[in-house]
Amino acid sequence: MRILAIESSCDETAAAVVADGRRALSSVVASQDAHHAATGGVVPEVAARQHLRALLPVVRRALSDAECGWDDLDAIAATAGPGLPGALVVGFNAARGLAYARGLPLIPVDHIEGHVCANWLGEAEPPLPALALVVSGGHTELLLMAEHGRFRRLGGTRDDAAGEAFDKVARLLGLGYPGGPPLSALARTAQRRTLRLPRAWLRGSDDFSFSGLKTAVLHATQAPNAPPAAEIAWAFEQAVADVLSLKAARAAEREGVSALLLAGGVAANGCLRALARERCALPVFIPPPALCTDNAAMIGAAAFRHLDAACDPAAPLEVYSTAARGGLRLGMR
Repeated sequence: MRILAIESSCDETAAAVVADGRRALSSVVASQDAHHAATGGVVPEVAARQHLRALLPVVRRALSDAECGWDDLDAIAATAGPGLPGALVVGFNAARGLAYARGLPLIPVDHIEGHVCANWLGEAEPPLPALALVVSGGHTELLLMAEHGRFRRLGGTRDDAAGEAFDKVARLLGLGYPGGPPLSALARTAQRRTLRLPRAWLRGSDDFSFSGLKTAVLHATQAPNAPPAAEIAWAFEQAVADVLSLKAARAAEREGVSALLLAGGVAANGCLRALARERCALPVFIPPPALCTDNAAMIGAAAFRHLDAACDPAAPLEVYSTAARGGLRLGMR
């Protein structure tokens, strides 16, 4: 079963061909980092225009890399949300047009579910039920995954997502956009590692908060005897990874799941990956860094799990088929 998947929820234009929901035959990503670096963040209108320019070349490259023709495809999938509305419209409507032209089913995929399903593109298949910690630029979510397509939200951020906090702190330290990789690189060079920044534990809750931590970084940079930027970066990274890993490990133990799944762009952070594995007694699954950031292979992995729901009116995500002309009900339950 081969699915062509398209992802355009934010500032990466991506396409991939995924076989049986487990193997990425190709994965192509066109980054827009250079277009948004000057503003220090994503400008939605700019992102949508760049998707228009990049989408078809990226799709052609994904098919070529997979040595796959249109007649070899069984379905087309695309991110339907959440994300930037203009960016989503470009990718989803392109997928809809391609599906209509080729007479293939179109499978709408929730972006967050896609991040979780990136864990199924590795060699080992994660056991269910599992607890998923999704940490990306716009989302910090703690989800109980009973089975594919069935999620219960245990908690999430009350303010900035962890990825947003990385970007904003990186800007305070004079680093580039996106902020995660340069901030982590700077943190590794810290000679002194004594600075401790506050943690918002929000005890009794599975929620997160990073706005106070961000403010603490601002105060540290403005102090008369401010610590070196590398030490501030190290302390910030430690604080974020400390809260995320410990709260996820405790929730996994409490809920009695079989595994902990990390997902999203911040899951590529080495400090978070190490602490999650150290603190959780359960098997911990984390995609390789290239599949943590936005990509289309994860969308194809999630879409495969919904393909059999085409004729099931009770399915959480319905398949839009050019034959049945079914409707779309998007989201997670």
